[in-house]
Amino acid sequence: MALMVYNTLTREKEPFVPVLPGRVGIYLCGPTVYKPSHIGHAVGPIIFDAIKRYLVYRGFKVTWVVNVTDVDDKLIIEAAKQNIPTLELAERVTKDYLAAMRKLHVKGIDVMPKASEHIPDIVRIIQQLIDRGVAYQSGGDVYFDVMKDSDYGKLSNRRVEEQEGQRDLQSKEKRNASDFALWKEAKPDEPDDVKYDSPWGKGRPGWHIECSAMSSRYLGETFDIHGGGMDLIFPHHENEVAQSESASGKVFAKYWLHHGLTRVNTKKISKSDMDPEMQAALAKMTLNRLLENYSGELIRFFILSTHYRRPIEYSEAEIDSKKKGLENFYRLFERVERISGSSAYEQVREDAPIQSAALVAESEKCREEFVRSMEDDFNTAGAIAALFEFGSSINRFAEQERLETGGDPSPKADVLSATRRLVALARVIGIFLEPPPSASVADDGTAQKAMGVLIEIRKHLKKKKDFESADLLRNLLADRKILLEDHPDGTTWRLG
Repeated sequence: MALMVYNTLTREKEPFVPVLPGRVGIYLCGPTVYKPSHIGHAVGPIIFDAIKRYLVYRGFKVTWVVNVTDVDDKLIIEAAKQNIPTLELAERVTKDYLAAMRKLHVKGIDVMPKASEHIPDIVRIIQQLIDRGVAYQSGGDVYFDVMKDSDYGKLSNRRVEEQEGQRDLQSKEKRNASDFALWKEAKPDEPDDVKYDSPWGKGRPGWHIECSAMSSRYLGETFDIHGGGMDLIFPHHENEVAQSESASGKVFAKYWLHHGLTRVNTKKISKSDMDPEMQAALAKMTLNRLLENYSGELIRFFILSTHYRRPIEYSEAEIDSKKKGLENFYRLFERVERISGSSAYEQVREDAPIQSAALVAESEKCREEFVRSMEDDFNTAGAIAALFEFGSSINRFAEQERLETGGDPSPKADVLSATRRLVALARVIGIFLEPPPSASVADDGTAQKAMGVLIEIRKHLKKKKDFESADLLRNLLADRKILLEDHPDGTTWRLG
């Protein structure tokens, strides 16, 4: 089965053939660290973390680079508002971003370069472009001459005249309205910590050249996959292609993978021109706030439940819907632990031994569907659907064998092994790496004892046929996110 990926450059699904056999280089445009990250900033890292995990599962050696834009006009403006050094603001926001990534189980980033630490690389490429006659100095600025690039527009399929830079045309500073800045001359009122030395005077790099310099520094002049949001196709990625290929004379990135944008109330979250309503909605979706209310695994599950090229429709209702789906798995794991006395999170392996021919068949079907989905342009939504089907099969097997009311120990071992196979596959995309916090009570046992008393009271009420009071007790607990679950051998509880 060939791995197929949708390439924005060709607008087709293509067989994935890396530049170097057995090795894959991935570059993902990372955050501009001037404000707290929101859920939109989590989408790319979660998706590409799952992609890297799957490629490693397929046997590739993968290097994944995610940059940090810590030299940018937005940073200078925000730091001035807060009356702090620009790089101090960048460091603080970066620290919060990385803490959120850890909670989201984004663990596969190999290199996270900062623009501020790669000024020599940036200056070198700009000089190459000047030497090749495709860039020019104008005062203390340096611009890329798009008219010198016959391929300009091939990624976005847009005309030169549509380049955003045309609104920046001032006097005779640029040859063409669509030329974009490679180097910006420092302004007198700007802080010293964002003024860097260069052959053209003190200044700072343009946004686009930063990514070209950092990607080539760690992945080479030609690498396999360049990723980012669809809002970056033009002008950012288009300009990256133009300047990188003009400097090296080589193909820049072989495959371009763009993920859908996050939407709230059917509006996309973009980096500018947001109305006050959108800004207020976005403020509520900062990663720190979300992670106070939802687990990192739930947010990851929420994002991976949609194919990466489709928009993420954000709402509390959507997250709650995905939470119910995730809890179906958690209930299965708790059930299996009750049946077998062992955790589904331990001794996880894809070939855990199963005697039941029916469960073996369901396991193989799950793996086939999982792999087929991932081979089809990294369709994580389809992969998760396969896991759901397998989970349902395991539950049916447990019911048919009446495993919660006794029975042969062999089927109990089978249901444990089948669940461990399910967890092994889920971990390929970074799900079920560890038990959820609600799966155990990390205290002195007081909560467990108190809940035992409440469960006994409810049992007594039901025995007296006072179902109204029993239901009231259950509902009051549910309102406080404590869920009671009745089973043939008794009642258990968990945090909802």
